[in-house]
Amino acid sequence: MAGLPHDPYEPRNGLAKWLDTRLPVVRLLHATFAAPTPRNLNWWWIWGMVLAFCLVLQIVTGLALAMHYTPQADMAFASIEHIMRDVNGGAVLRYLHANGASLFFVAIYLHISRSLYYGSYKSPREMTWIVGMIIYLLMMATAFMGYVLPWGQMSYWGATVITGMFGAIPGIGPSLQTWLLGGPAVDNATLNRFFTLHYLLPFVICLLVGLHIWAFHTTGNNNPTGVEVRRATKADLQRDTLPFWPYFVIKDLLALVIVLVVFVAVVAFMPNYLGHPDNYIEANRSVTSPHIVPEWYFLPFYAILRAFSADTWLVTFVHWASFGTINATFFGVLAVTGAIMALALAPWLDRSPIRSGAYRPLFKWAFWLLMADFVLLMWAGALPPDDLSRRVSLIGTGYWFAYFFVILPLLPKFEAPRPLPATIEDDFNTRYGQHDE
Repeated sequence: MAGLPHDPYEPRNGLAKWLDTRLPVVRLLHATFAAPTPRNLNWWWIWGMVLAFCLVLQIVTGLALAMHYTPQADMAFASIEHIMRDVNGGAVLRYLHANGASLFFVAIYLHISRSLYYGSYKSPREMTWIVGMIIYLLMMATAFMGYVLPWGQMSYWGATVITGMFGAIPGIGPSLQTWLLGGPAVDNATLNRFFTLHYLLPFVICLLVGLHIWAFHTTGNNNPTGVEVRRATKADLQRDTLPFWPYFVIKDLLALVIVLVVFVAVVAFMPNYLGHPDNYIEANRSVTSPHIVPEWYFLPFYAILRAFSADTWLVTFVHWASFGTINATFFGVLAVTGAIMALALAPWLDRSPIRSGAYRPLFKWAFWLLMADFVLLMWAGALPPDDLSRRVSLIGTGYWFAYFFVILPLLPKFEAPRPLPATIEDDFNTRYGQHDE
């Protein structure tokens, strides 16, 4: 194992020493690529690389598209058509950008699911989790604002519905909604504001991604066992870990290539599959779309928003108890906010001393039901607003909150976890055979 990049960075010549004392960029890169990484990481740990690629892709294609886009209500739709028909490679750029957003959310949902299953949010990684949740919220805001920019029917009415959520807040709601829109309704000022923020927020996300990487390099990576890396001696560290380069970089790049084969196939052969046909109709405030549907990655939370109507017993009770302050619309807003907050509070709601769900038999059932519940809510969010969609949404919403606020805190009292491996080295040897030093 001699010569592994676990060793600290040492400048080898005068120029390297001069640069290291003034701007330690090489030292920072060395710390990143030589970071000791648990040797038993499985394929669920590849989504960070996919997310990094998606962020770069969205920024590069977004900058190119912004050069040809006109953020004016009477010209935005035509400028999109200009990009698609007249700009060299414009259609490819737009389809890469639009489908890149979907790939971004596929990767983030799998990344979050892996973290929930293996307990990557638990001590000492709470701040890594919180920064990740902030990135996720900014991604949602950026994607929503980007969905408005084509200025089609779904863009216009989607913006009307979502900004109307803020208007439902008692007291400050109407003023807040007017401030967001830049006026009394979705119009030119709204489009300008959303375009500016859609352009700006990815760079804020870049800064937070750097903070996220710094956070997990500080605490070290979690791993499928949840057992911490031994750091008492250098020999122990090297038995439990491998340097990030080349082992995990090559593994992540291989996974990225496989993901990109599927992504390129979608962009080339079915680029509009995840879009809505109504968004190819220019926005018309005098014609309401019969069935307003957000992008697929918002559908679970859209289902939660629509789950509560005025005749739901819980809404009726809260409306009465709040002296009419909280109506069905505001209750839905609170439910969506609470659903996201539940995710953020997972480090404090999960009281089990065992980090990894792989060693918790009852937790596995609850977790996979949560994954099925997320898909169920996504399906319900795509349905027309009728009794079926509302009932399914209520069931899905109920389990979502029960998982975080009831099951996670109480499960450790009844669960008998499987025994953990003594070390990461032991787990690696059990799975892949004895390795030679």
